[in-house]
Amino acid sequence: MRVLQVMAGAAQGGAEDFFVRLAAGLAEVGVHSHAALRPHPQRSEILLAAGVGVSELPFGGLGDRLFGQTRRGLVRTINSFKPDVVLSWMNRATRFLPPAKARPRPYVHVARLGGYYDLKYYKHCDWLVGNTKDIVDYIVDGGWPAERVRYLPNFADETTAPAVARASLATPPGAPLFLALGRLHVNKGFDVLLDAMVRLPRAYLWLAGDGPLRGDLEAQVARLGIGERVRFLGWRNDGPALMAAADALVCPSRHEPLGNVVIEAWSRGLPVIAARAQGPAALIDDGVTGLLVPTDDSAALAAAMTRLAADRSIAATLGASGRSAYREQFSKAAVVARYVAFLQEITAKNSPKV
Repeated sequence: MRVLQVMAGAAQGGAEDFFVRLAAGLAEVGVHSHAALRPHPQRSEILLAAGVGVSELPFGGLGDRLFGQTRRGLVRTINSFKPDVVLSWMNRATRFLPPAKARPRPYVHVARLGGYYDLKYYKHCDWLVGNTKDIVDYIVDGGWPAERVRYLPNFADETTAPAVARASLATPPGAPLFLALGRLHVNKGFDVLLDAMVRLPRAYLWLAGDGPLRGDLEAQVARLGIGERVRFLGWRNDGPALMAAADALVCPSRHEPLGNVVIEAWSRGLPVIAARAQGPAALIDDGVTGLLVPTDDSAALAAAMTRLAADRSIAATLGASGRSAYREQFSKAAVVARYVAFLQEITAKNSPKV
């Protein structure tokens, strides 16, 4: 089987990271894989090392507007690689692929949605994949035939790493340490987390990520008087090492279609506290595989954080249960096997356009 994956994503992001993991994972089990993506030296290096071919295309900009560089490049790649399946990621990559009647050669076009995107961008696809059951329901409710939609979850980066030394970030060894990761955007609810930190005078917070709200969040930290206990880490490439150092992960998102960070924490046995956004609420069995609190409720969030900080046995139990859920549903082996079975199914059917 030959699979071309098309990604036009940003320099950083959960979907972009999973795209690399999935392409490499499919190659490891014998799927002949190629990736078309925006220039990104580190991403391309990882893919090539995993045995995945790479075509770098602009996916936007003046050259595309004037000369259609990406569309021409995708046609060349399709003609040379001869994929059985083209898997496009999100709106932009899907829009650059030709409609069914203009495909340069036969293949099955699958688009993967990691959010509640406008379905008008996917009318030329044969199949759609949602990475949560709620997204699948959204797609079907939007008019797609249920038999042409599949739920296929993500798996986490399973790399292990030694813990980041707390001393390197001026954090006492015995203090409760909470970790949060993500783009500093209003949807992520980090302002709620900072308000909660006021109620935990002994706790420290490592906040890994960057984005448009960084200045606002730093000003909030100063206003709340918690600057000695909050560390803004910027974008980091050592998530496993950060998780190894922390006592718990906090995901306070107002809007979160999946919650990759929950799955990543589970894979390492790290207990999770999350707001009841769509993704985390669908993943977490409250009180079993994590703790759920209402969105935009700093008091409830602080109470859950205090509970874990005060009772390490509860934290250990939640971490172990999360790890079990990960192994059963979201491990690399389990998810790659599901993708392979799906790809084999749709190539056997050689499905026509919806």
